[in-house]
Amino acid sequence: MSPLHLTKVAVGCAHVETFARRVATRVRDGELRVPTRMRPKRMDELVGGYLHWIIKHRIVARQQILRFDDRKDGRVDIVCSEDLEILPPLSKRAHQGWRYLADDDAPKGMADHDGVADLPPHLYRELAALMLI
Repeated sequence: MSPLHLTKVAVGCAHVETFARRVATRVRDGELRVPTRMRPKRMDELVGGYLHWIIKHRIVARQQILRFDDRKDGRVDIVCSEDLEILPPLSKRAHQGWRYLADDDAPKGMADHDGVADLPPHLYRELAALMLI
C-alpha cells in the first residue's frame, strides 16, 4: 500500500531558508514535533509518509513522519525526522491546518545526480523562476 502524506503551511515563513532555520532551532533528539489540534483519522497510513511544507503557495520541503504522540493538553504531536528535504517547488493552495496528500500527487524529491539538489534554495528559486531548471 502506498504511503499517505500530509501538507501543512509554514506560517510566518517567506523563504525556504527562514523555514530551515526555524526547523533547526526546534529539533530535539533528532525529531521535530509539530502540534495539531485534530487527530488524523488515518494516522496509521501516515507513519512512514511525509509532511510536505507549503511556503508562498508552493510545496517546497518535506520531512518523514515517524509517529504521532498524544500531548497532555489534548492535542497531538506529529513527530517528524529532523531531516528537511528541499523539493522542487510545486504549486499548492494554502490552507489552514493540514490536508491529506495521496502518494501519486506528492512531489518525489530531488533524487537526481546532476547537482540540482545541491543548489542553495534561493538560487534554485531564482533559476526555477527563469525556467532554467
